[in-house]
Amino acid sequence: MATLIPSRNSCLPRMTGGEKRVSERLEQKLEDDYLLWYDVPVGLKQRQPDFVVFHPRRGLLVLEVKDWKADTIRQADKTQFTLVTERGLARETSPLLQARAYALEIGVVLENDPALRNPEGHRYAGKLVMPWGYGVVLANITRKQFGEGGLDAVIPAHLAICRDELYETVDPEAFQEQLWAMFPQVFPVALTLPQIDRVRWHLFPEIRVEPGSGQFGLFAAEGKDARALEIPDLVKVMDAQQEQLARSLGDEHRIIHGVAGSGKTMILGFRAMQLARSMSRPILVLCYNKALAARLEELIGERGLGDKVQVYNFHRWCRRMLTSYHVELPPKGERFFEKMVERVIEGVDKGQIPRFQYGAVLVDEGHDFEPDWYKLIVQMIDPATNSLLVLYDDAQNIYGKADRRRISWKSLGVQAQGRTTILKLNYRNTLEILAVARNFASELLAARVEDDDGVPLIAPESAGRRGPLPELIRTDTAAAQLDALIAQLRDEHAHGRPWGEMAVIYRNNWEGEKLHEALERIAIPSSLADERGKQALFVVKDSVKLLTMHSCKGLEFPFVIVPGLGSLPHEGQREVDEARLLYVAMTRATERLVLIHHLDSVFSKRIRDSINEVQGQLAR
Repeated sequence: MATLIPSRNSCLPRMTGGEKRVSERLEQKLEDDYLLWYDVPVGLKQRQPDFVVFHPRRGLLVLEVKDWKADTIRQADKTQFTLVTERGLARETSPLLQARAYALEIGVVLENDPALRNPEGHRYAGKLVMPWGYGVVLANITRKQFGEGGLDAVIPAHLAICRDELYETVDPEAFQEQLWAMFPQVFPVALTLPQIDRVRWHLFPEIRVEPGSGQFGLFAAEGKDARALEIPDLVKVMDAQQEQLARSLGDEHRIIHGVAGSGKTMILGFRAMQLARSMSRPILVLCYNKALAARLEELIGERGLGDKVQVYNFHRWCRRMLTSYHVELPPKGERFFEKMVERVIEGVDKGQIPRFQYGAVLVDEGHDFEPDWYKLIVQMIDPATNSLLVLYDDAQNIYGKADRRRISWKSLGVQAQGRTTILKLNYRNTLEILAVARNFASELLAARVEDDDGVPLIAPESAGRRGPLPELIRTDTAAAQLDALIAQLRDEHAHGRPWGEMAVIYRNNWEGEKLHEALERIAIPSSLADERGKQALFVVKDSVKLLTMHSCKGLEFPFVIVPGLGSLPHEGQREVDEARLLYVAMTRATERLVLIHHLDSVFSKRIRDSINEVQGQLAR
């Protein structure tokens, strides 16, 4: 079954009758390796063909679908059709010309990429490596009516599919042959996976992941001239599952349960962009982590959406609600943040703080939110849109005291039954990093089955990207541990890694302060995510990021060092909670992970055993 983007169910409300039948046939009659797009803007001019059909061994085909009936076509030539409508005679551009214009634009865009052209010395040097074509589907006109009405004089017969060729009983092979007969030329092709990504990168700029932006770099900053954009040697895009999910999200309440590195934050960014373009009401993005909120706010602002999309960590948003509506803040002291939330809830109940302020609310890292916070959040959404998106992974629940797996979303006012999605594939980490992290946290990640209204705990599965095994370094002293850390940073930088792609993630704030001072003394640039500096963490681009295990939530870096492993689990803390923290820290690394200790501990032994076990498994 072919993959339709967006999903067919999400498209049905805006499809014509003919488009519904075409989408059903395309899904049913084409194999799994076909990708289909319905009504998705394409290329630089953002034209919207009805369907784009893509296959790595066939090429790319554009289809224009019309629901016209034979008796409503008064006159037709190769450029224009005159139709009888309820409002009288109407003139429409030939659907074949429409499809041709879309296909030509796609061809020009793709042919600009040297990696998609035949190389020098080839018989067709400089030409696109794959065929492309176009055609028309006349969903309410039979082949007999097509011929009797003389339509074959304005639309060549092989470029049209008629109503009786869309029946459910049509033979799949015959249906496919009819599609590929629409190509002006056919030749052998076998696109590689990188070439497939490049095709999607060119056709759909909004799914691009920009280099250096990690899981956030979904779309170009406002004002960039797309035509002048240099095509990178390596491109990165959302995968087809992520793109289908991101484009299929409608209004109402929706929950995405996804493992670490499955692209949840990337999907949130895509959704925020879509909503900002379509809504007049402000959009609210909430998360728990200050560093993540600062990074999201920075990137939203860079893309010119800061006036439409408000980004806050939850407690900062609560403070803003109280100050904006002149509700007194609680006195500083014990339980300040808890009391601040209570005052916002009370202010809403009393009418001091208005409900329905936002057209949509998007919650990232929703596993860190207390259940009662959701009762407050749902009251902030305009009932006319009722748009709520929650991104959740209980394996990364590192803040809460309560067992949030037992919560019922319905009891919190989140009406997401039948609108939940599970993402199991981890794209962030290499197979080696993920395998070691999973082995370490195997008990923590024991998967459970939950009903549609509960919170599932999902074990991550690798997308298959490979890299070096995580390294565990043992030193004799704490001072030697610092020396080893600095040596690792210097060596990685000497091999071409920018400082800004490195992070050191530690358990205690004092470790970061000490490390920041040490790096300053030896002129290694670093940015410290302390209580004063979390929002400024990414201001200095090319600097090593220093974060606590709590602050690193939702972020990712190509190279990560985790020192102080011998002091874990932290004294006085539950081992399972400390294991969650270390699992989160380890899964921040996208390419290389180094762990350092000078003392032996339960965790250092488990990590060493995990590395040895994974090494043995991969060697077999």
